[in-house]
Amino acid sequence: MGQILNVVNNIHNFFDEHGDPRLAQVPMMSSPIPTIAISLAYIYFAKFLGPQLMKNRKPFQLKKVILVYNLLQVLLSTYLFYEIGMSGWFTGEYSLRCQPVDYSNEPSALRMLHAAKWFYIAKFIDFSDTIFFVLRKKFSHVSILHVIHHSIMPVSIWFGLKLAPGGHGTFFALLNSFVHLVMYSYYFLSVLGPQVQKYLWWKKYLTGLQMLQFLCVIVHAFQLVLIDCNFPRVFVWVIGLHGVLFFLLFSNFYSETYKKKKQLDMKSN
Repeated sequence: MGQILNVVNNIHNFFDEHGDPRLAQVPMMSSPIPTIAISLAYIYFAKFLGPQLMKNRKPFQLKKVILVYNLLQVLLSTYLFYEIGMSGWFTGEYSLRCQPVDYSNEPSALRMLHAAKWFYIAKFIDFSDTIFFVLRKKFSHVSILHVIHHSIMPVSIWFGLKLAPGGHGTFFALLNSFVHLVMYSYYFLSVLGPQVQKYLWWKKYLTGLQMLQFLCVIVHAFQLVLIDCNFPRVFVWVIGLHGVLFFLLFSNFYSETYKKKKQLDMKSN
């Protein structure tokens, strides 16, 4: 037990020393352990505990709850897209080629830090997608892709927020907020019923948009391998490899979902 406490204290001390001092008093920012623990609990609920609890129960009817949830997600994603953009990307202060982190207390730097904190919080809110699937017994929707994507994001973003809350890495947050804005707008409209669903022919393009997002992230991150930029090199690789991982996973999902469906439709005709 003593050894475990020593390890925990060493982790705290390391991140206190190397982390952004502006986050010293922010809850859950002293160590990655709480974020990792919550993500592991999410995985356990999504794949084991949730399905077991719902095994002998009827699916919950959550249409109104999900409608409100999707609308709130649209509003949150719009806010994040606007704030991250106006903190640098839309104002011309940020460069697509190389953007170091501004650790100062300048208004634009603090604005980006605030937006980054909300982006981190948003990744926990995204867990609700899975909770609703489980409560509605839509277990097939709780795929390996779905669980990997949702569980990794809070942990990855914690490290980015703690050590490099701004600069080059926020390009991913900008793109991701836009993709979520489009995605949850689709989900909101789809819950409204058949009279609206018939106009939602663009569902499959959502996956394409997500794949395009990851391609942009890969190119944007890995260019710093060839460019001398005052941005932490470790995050170049972390962000870039995340882009590669999710691009491959979403590509496989797209192939399994849409290309095979098209082949089956052709055979049936």
